[in-house]
Order: sequence, then C-alpha cells, then structure tokens
Amino acid sequence: MLDTLKTVPKFKSYYNLVSILGSGYVEIDKWNLDIGSVYDVFGYNDAEGPRVRLGARTFFGQNDPWRIEGYMAYGFMDRKFKHGISGKFLLDKKNRLIISGGNRRDIEQLGVSLTATNDVLGRSIASSSLLTVGANNRLTKINLSALNLEIEPLINFRIGVGGTFRTLSSALPADFSLEYIDPTAPTGVSSEIRQFDFQTLLIYTPGKRTIGYGVERKDINDNYSTLLLKYTKGIDGIWDSDFDYSKLQFSYSQPWQVGGFGRLFSTVEIGKTFGEVPLGLLNVVPGNQTFFTNYGTFPNLDFYEFVTDTYASVHLEHNFNGRLFSRIPFLRKLNLREIVALRGVWGELSDANTALSGPASSTTPLRAPSDRIYYEYSVGVGNIFKIFRIDFNFRGNYLDSPNARPFGVTGTFGFNF
Repeated sequence: MLDTLKTVPKFKSYYNLVSILGSGYVEIDKWNLDIGSVYDVFGYNDAEGPRVRLGARTFFGQNDPWRIEGYMAYGFMDRKFKHGISGKFLLDKKNRLIISGGNRRDIEQLGVSLTATNDVLGRSIASSSLLTVGANNRLTKINLSALNLEIEPLINFRIGVGGTFRTLSSALPADFSLEYIDPTAPTGVSSEIRQFDFQTLLIYTPGKRTIGYGVERKDINDNYSTLLLKYTKGIDGIWDSDFDYSKLQFSYSQPWQVGGFGRLFSTVEIGKTFGEVPLGLLNVVPGNQTFFTNYGTFPNLDFYEFVTDTYASVHLEHNFNGRLFSRIPFLRKLNLREIVALRGVWGELSDANTALSGPASSTTPLRAPSDRIYYEYSVGVGNIFKIFRIDFNFRGNYLDSPNARPFGVTGTFGFNF
C-alpha cells in the first residue's frame, strides 16, 4: 500500500518532506547517496564567519552492511577548508561486530557535553549556529583520527574499544586560550595539545527494540533505559602525545511513565579525571548559548563558564502530555503539551589542574560549581502547530558570575507521536 501511495504526487511530496525533516538527508536513489545534513549547510561562528558545508553518505538500503559518509566545509572569514570522513563496516551479523574509523579536521565548540561517545563526525549545533547569545568565540581547532571496534555479545549490551589521536588548539587565541604550563617548551608554555587516548565503552539498553540487521539499525521504541560506562586512558609518548591520565565516566538515563500524569525523563552523570590535564582535556559543564532546546545542556550557562575534573549532574524533564491544558476549554483543541524541567550539577577542579592551565585563565575563568550545586529550572509548551516547542529557562544561583544570564528562551522543531 505504501508503494502505491508513493505514486500519488501529493502524497509523495509530503512523504519526501517529512523524510527530509526527520533524517536531515535528501535521498538520491539513482546514486545510492543521501545528501546532507541539510541542517548543517549554512552556519556562522566568530572564527569562520559565514560557513557552508556539503556532505553525503552512502545508502543502498535500510540493511546496508557498510556505510561511508563525509563532508567538506568552508569558512568565508578564515578562508580555510575543513573536512570529515568516516566509515563503518559490519563484520559479523550475529554478534554485531562493527569496525569504524575516520578523520575530522574542523573548528568545534567542545564544551557542550560531559559523557560523549567517539563519533568522529559528531558536531554540535553550537559550533556553527546562525544565532547565539553573547560571543561564540571559545572555539577549538581539532584534528581527530579514530579507530574503534564494537561488539554486541548479548542483546542490547554493547562493548566498544578504540583509540583516538587528536590535536587541539584555540581557533581564536586572542579571545580563548588553551595554553598550559610546559617545562619542555622554549617559553615554558604550550598552546597546542597532542593526545593519544585509548577508550573502553560499555552500553546497556534493556528493553530496547530495533528493526533491521545492517550496520545502522533503527529504534522502534523509546521507553528503554540506557546505562553507559566509559574508561579513557591517556598515554603520553605515543606520536608525541603530551599527557598520561585516566578518566572514568558513567551515565544513566531512564524514562518513567507517571500514571496518568505524563512522562518523566531522567539522566544522571558522574565522572572523575585522575592525573593532571590542561583545560582542553577537562570536563566542561555543558552550556548552551544557542536558541535551541538541547537536553543535557544548561541553557543559562555560557560555554566554559564552569570547568571540572570531578562532577555529578542530574537532568529531570517531565511532559504532562496535555493533562493540564486539556482542562482549559479554549486550549483543549490545540493539543498543547506542558513541560517542566529541573537540572543541576556539582563539580570540583583540583589545584594541580588549575595551576597547569594557569595561562588559559587570562581568557577563561577556571571555576567549578563546588561551593554549592548549580541549578536551573524551566517551563515549556510543546506540540505547538504539531512541530514546535518553546522553553522558558531560569537560572537558580551563581547570579554573581560575570555576565550571568538569569533568564533565556529556547525552542526546537520536531515530530512527536
């Protein structure tokens, strides 16, 4: 029936539009390619100015045993090309043995997540958002190469191991410094980090259901929990790598159906870095200076406002699914959704790491929320015209910080059923 409907011009137009909005890619069947992501074509940041990016990925079908994707980007202010390329290959269907790797050389906003996986082409919207609150100048030049191996020995239990090598330096040294104390440097200070890391990743998603058997499967439910444990070992000496350290991180996400009162989504993250590392390798509390609602970030924090080597954070978001608005006669037909959220983070930064990153403190305050838990809360309305959500965000404390933002508005587009 779906194949028949696709022959109807009007339905085909709607189908293609929803497909592009949902995936971000335009399908070119005769080339077996998807062009995109359309959301990344145009961007802007303080280092590159206006920016364009064109990308593509192979797509022969839903069950492709391999996939290659890449992009090229150009900044009109720095007049430099950037690129990224990655590939993943399914070596064994039964145990889901996948090898992946790639390289990316680009300008990135790194301070937008605490516990992240090693997606070599992963790029935050904060890196090239057309509109931001305040200056988006704390950007990093990154050259990242990665090679990973993943296996699923038990259903919904994945084990990954891999290595990355990256060089990090400031994209705008006058506004944002990544300098650190280096006795081996002629001046006693270095501005570039060279780092080789070995990672082990465990991900358990009980209750998750998927369709397909290719290298990339699709989820068909969203009521499962996710437990992630990640161990990173930084090794000095390999390819002139600079630092020897260990980092242990854990996150637990869980949706809760609260009777007839809607759905609560919760995430807890904890982590600690053992050893001395500079600002570029520390855990930055994820701020959000864009106008987009992004779960897991703090929309009233600037990028790099808080920096830690030990942290614990919690995010709570409850969707009442229209239970309150449905009782108001003139709002009932609009099917609006009420959303409330609370988020907080506590962290520390050791004296040794503060001293090591001392030269960077000239542009970036090395401050952690150790005196008291930093928290925010928000109220929002979802399902506006079926596709839009708006959130009103309030900062709970640390209002004495320079340029602190006590209030902000964010929004997002998306289809939810």
